[in-house]
Amino acid sequence: MKTALNRRSFMKNGITAAGAGLLASGSPLFADDDQDERRRGISRGDAALLRFAAAAETLETDFWVQYNELGGVQDKEEPDGNGNSAYTDALSQLDSDMAQYIHDNTDDEFTHQSFLNAYLVSKGAEPVNLEPFRTLKGSTASGSSGKLRLTNLMQLTLDTSWWTRYRSDTNNPDLDPNFVFPQAIPTLASGQHTAIPRTDADTTDPNFLQAIANTAAFHMPTVEQGGISLYSAMAQRASSVEVLRILVSIGPTEAMHFQTWQDKAGNAPTLTNVKDPVTGVTVTFPDLNSSPFGGETFQTNLIMPEPCPFLSRKLPPCSVVRPTETRGIAMNVVNFLTSMGLFIGQQPAFFNLLTQLAREADAARREIRED
Repeated sequence: MKTALNRRSFMKNGITAAGAGLLASGSPLFADDDQDERRRGISRGDAALLRFAAAAETLETDFWVQYNELGGVQDKEEPDGNGNSAYTDALSQLDSDMAQYIHDNTDDEFTHQSFLNAYLVSKGAEPVNLEPFRTLKGSTASGSSGKLRLTNLMQLTLDTSWWTRYRSDTNNPDLDPNFVFPQAIPTLASGQHTAIPRTDADTTDPNFLQAIANTAAFHMPTVEQGGISLYSAMAQRASSVEVLRILVSIGPTEAMHFQTWQDKAGNAPTLTNVKDPVTGVTVTFPDLNSSPFGGETFQTNLIMPEPCPFLSRKLPPCSVVRPTETRGIAMNVVNFLTSMGLFIGQQPAFFNLLTQLAREADAARREIRED
């Protein structure tokens, strides 16, 4: 993929005309009659699943590029930005290899979005193009490329209940949809927090800069765990064996990402009532191994999913991805990312497109087919 396809030129040039035309016309992303797609070996539902996945990967790529510009490794694979030494040093407090991990995660997401759109095109189906919505201003701190963005990393509100969900041996959201899992970092669940230095001024206070790095450390696995559930859930709706193969092949890489970032988040230095000098919001990163936290529910070196009830409480516990309920999964992901603040500043047409993609993906039904 790296040698055969220039990822950025494909995304910019290869699909712009088709995507822009669809956005301008306001027409559905596929025709009511899906005979053309069937003749090429992909059903309307399968195309919708892959289009939503491609959109999700495009958005994921956008924020990973921002992380890589400031705190990753800039090279011929990921050339944007110049790095911010102060931010990179703060990230390295979680792990000395953070820069390399950020680089590799960024590279993975580029290949996912490029492959999914290329596959759709190869089947005569419409790809996804979000370039018209690249309008958000990002960080102006040293090291940033200054390019316009699709996502906003500077006003995040994070649900870190995945931490206790994956450590619970008694509850599974698929079986207990109303159970409330405790937050790992309660202060991140309210207010708006930046995960990257907004300007060079954010790098002058080492304590606040570490809070920014810690926020990034919890934002990264928050998104990746959502990706695991998304692919696991959408795979249950695929009709084509080949499309199923795509979904179950990309999904596990999200699990690899999640486990990596979950481990790094557990290394976040403890900080108490660190105040954002711009917004006045404070954040605390507690010692998750000590009271009032502690125990298996918060233990930082438990990075494997604890066995939990699965499918039925009459069956033995099993270590699984959770949730994997497929109903409404795409719309749930849109709502999850929106409530996170990742799209603050985006225009109504952006949300309309994401909603349309999600509804079409959620409408996909598994059909018995011969591939």
